[in-house]
Amino acid sequence: MVDSADTAFGRQVIAKVAWRLVPFLGLLYFFAFLDRVNVGFAALTMNADIGLSATAYGIGAGIFFIGYVLFEVPSNLLLEKFGPRIWIARIMITWGLCSGAMAFVHGATGFYIVRVLLGFAEAGFFPGIIYYLGCWFPAQHRARIIALFLLALPLSSVIGAPISTSLLSVNWYGIAGWRWMFALEALPTIVLGVVVLRWLTDRPAQATWLAPDEKAWLVAACDSGPHTSHGDALRTVLAAPRAWLQGLVYFGLVVGVYGFGFWLPQLLATFGKRTPFEVGLLTMIPYAATCVAMVIWGRHSDATGERTWHVIVPALLGAVALQASSMLLGSPALALASLTFAAIGLYSGLSSFWAQAAPGLRGAAAAGTIALVNSLGNLGGFLGPALIGMAKERTGGYAASLMLVSAFLVLAAAGMLAVRALDARATSRQRRA
Repeated sequence: MVDSADTAFGRQVIAKVAWRLVPFLGLLYFFAFLDRVNVGFAALTMNADIGLSATAYGIGAGIFFIGYVLFEVPSNLLLEKFGPRIWIARIMITWGLCSGAMAFVHGATGFYIVRVLLGFAEAGFFPGIIYYLGCWFPAQHRARIIALFLLALPLSSVIGAPISTSLLSVNWYGIAGWRWMFALEALPTIVLGVVVLRWLTDRPAQATWLAPDEKAWLVAACDSGPHTSHGDALRTVLAAPRAWLQGLVYFGLVVGVYGFGFWLPQLLATFGKRTPFEVGLLTMIPYAATCVAMVIWGRHSDATGERTWHVIVPALLGAVALQASSMLLGSPALALASLTFAAIGLYSGLSSFWAQAAPGLRGAAAAGTIALVNSLGNLGGFLGPALIGMAKERTGGYAASLMLVSAFLVLAAAGMLAVRALDARATSRQRRA
């Protein structure tokens, strides 16, 4: 038996599993995030069509997370019970149908209802994938692997921005382009939901595409931490101060990620008279730079074995860059440069954050912990867009909104220091025992 993931055999197995799973899971998340944030591109023409104010749009964009948060923990526990393959397929098919239903909304009420339903449908997908990756990759490889998976976030804007904004300009059969955008971008999600049933394997022990010695090594390498029943797991999760604290950290990060993502197209549209397609091209720039930064930062985190500062430094970079952006909005080139650094800061620390989200836990306890952290954090997905919308409506610009979002990133960085202190005390108690 090979004991170390750093041996040639271990690296070979990890590479084989990564090539099998990560590109496909990244493709799923690409469409998940595109279906979640394409409303930001639709807003360029949709808001006027159905009479949405800046506040109503901000609330509707963020209200997705109400349904998402309410069903997050139950969904992840059900994923662990029924198996990732079946549950992820269910999630994708239902969220694809709900995303397509956005093509039929008329007015703020319909907008709110469909966004809430989309949140219910998609709940559990992201934490489910993070849990699933933990079943297949030893801990010392997870930041790099999660970073590769999370590339789908900026790529969904790099690739999706020009596609989405191009569709806004069509008017086929007298139907507005933003309606076509929602309908057409939902179709791949439904198709991929069916493909999941054929492609994913629930556990390494079931992987017929691994050789027997590869399978045995991977099971042993990933088999650490206690198993718990679902009832015990829920009690363990809810009683864990670390999980709640991590949720608050993620809350601050998510305020930034979604506040930035949902409003960036409209913010860039203020840089002179831009067509929707030109806005889409500008949107690509911050996210393209972020793709490179995420891979480098995730690899560095795994190489050093350090997680805390690999979250704190990007969060502070994002905060400083957003502050700078708020003061440079009158200079489009400098503002775009600042927004690019903001995007790098907002996204680069996420892989290190999730690599240490549920240390020493397995099964339902790990699934529940990841879901709780994600649930608490994604409340920030409601606050971020809504906060920017309300601040913009009251001030007439984006400067105050960007400064508010940057404050939450500073709080997230401070929270990570508190998590580190909590871990240090726990380690000290274990040594004394």
